[in-house]
Amino acid sequence: MDSGTRPAEIDGLPGTRGGKRRARILSAFHECIISKGYSKTTLRDVARAADMSASHLLYYFSGKDTILEQYFENVSQRIMERIESFRCESPEAQVELLAELFFAGKGITRSEIGFMLECFGVAVHDSQLHSDKTKLDRFCKKYLRELFEKSPCGPGQARDFAEISYALLIGLRTAAYFDRRLGLPRARNLFHGEILNLAGFGSDR
Repeated sequence: MDSGTRPAEIDGLPGTRGGKRRARILSAFHECIISKGYSKTTLRDVARAADMSASHLLYYFSGKDTILEQYFENVSQRIMERIESFRCESPEAQVELLAELFFAGKGITRSEIGFMLECFGVAVHDSQLHSDKTKLDRFCKKYLRELFEKSPCGPGQARDFAEISYALLIGLRTAAYFDRRLGLPRARNLFHGEILNLAGFGSDR
């Protein structure tokens, strides 16, 4: 064994008993954050929800911040993998798939969106979360830029359109979370229609 590797890191691998316990902790943490918010959730709350003691939990995670960082990394990775899988489709079909992923409530659930919004707030002062969020943002913008480059609009304004599109995505998804009057179907249609227009596919759809 590498002398720099801690037992918890080995025991925490997927499929091991420790890996299953880490997954249980992350699931319990998610439920606590959705129920009480990050600032009001304590390690004791998470440990209780995971059916273990706080000292046992600390064997796998050094604190509440590290659980949050791991969960955010996991959700971000799933989002990036899903988006990456769209590349084989036509640009127009990719716009449809993006709209479904973020606004249909299936690819990314409402509770996951709520959790991500909690993470965004914490990321202002947490260097690891800030780095992870920047990585996700840059991935999405790069993906959108490449989508626009292959669309009728061409590469000329692809970078600017990617910035606008990502701002629309985050803004509309956040607004739909807090304002039920907007609703996901309308937010989805607004996002879908505006991105198609920017890409040069026309507005009569």
